[in-house]
Amino acid sequence: MLDFNSFNSFNSLNHSLTASAVQMRESLRADCGSCFGLCCTALHIVSSSDFAMDKAPGVPCHHLQTNYRCGIHGSLREKGFKGCTVFDCMGAGQWVSQVTFKGRDWRENAADAETMFRVFPVVEQLHEMIAYAAEALSYKISGALQDRLLAQLEELIELTKLAANSLLVLDIMAYRKPLNILLVETSEFIRQRLIEDNPNRVNSAKLTYRGVDWAGKKLKGKDLRAYDLRGALLIAADLQNADLRGADLIGADMRDAQLSGADLSTAMFLTQMQVNSAKGNSATRLPVFLQRPSHWGH
Repeated sequence: MLDFNSFNSFNSLNHSLTASAVQMRESLRADCGSCFGLCCTALHIVSSSDFAMDKAPGVPCHHLQTNYRCGIHGSLREKGFKGCTVFDCMGAGQWVSQVTFKGRDWRENAADAETMFRVFPVVEQLHEMIAYAAEALSYKISGALQDRLLAQLEELIELTKLAANSLLVLDIMAYRKPLNILLVETSEFIRQRLIEDNPNRVNSAKLTYRGVDWAGKKLKGKDLRAYDLRGALLIAADLQNADLRGADLIGADMRDAQLSGADLSTAMFLTQMQVNSAKGNSATRLPVFLQRPSHWGH
């Protein structure tokens, strides 16, 4: 279970702040054993190459068992449910199940079911923002930027503690916009320092490719360090052995991108869902807070 309380007691020492931020980022992982199958029930699924069936929101998947475990978990990809192996709630499922609803099972408490299903995607978005803010705080940034990020993070953490009805009326965009400004500032600050530390690199403006369409592009072995690839389309791009250290990948679409041998060890704002949607191998280097997908090759 996530422990947000320990994150409210930062001291002023940067190394302690960084360690706590990394710890929080690492803790934002799904624990299906503590969740009431919310991703298998609350979400709307449309039949596609990623999902072998249609499913209305609030309707349990017919593979969901009475113990809230998936009946075909070990063969999801083979049975046409690739999307299930990609999805990651960043711990929102267990938080809603065990904290917001205090362990009340929606099957045994039918009155809670609809509200629980609607709250789940709200908390999922809050957890995503918490993850980004925590990661930003793990970098060596200016004190002023650190203070603003910390204030934003503490506010987001407090929001997750709200009652279900209060969560449902949140204006998520009102919190996303100011956080995005801080994340952009963090990205520019860190990437500029990386560029300055390497005199052979060009200026940061020439490394800005926000929203670029590189779907299917051949980028094997390319030096993409400190590139700004926010929102880039990298679908099925060949990034084998590419160097993506310090690259900003927030919101980049990495479905079926080939990452075998690529170095993303210090890539910025990379999520588990982005990694899960890509292809990689044992030589792919990932940030410490992300896990290597079980469906990747060797």
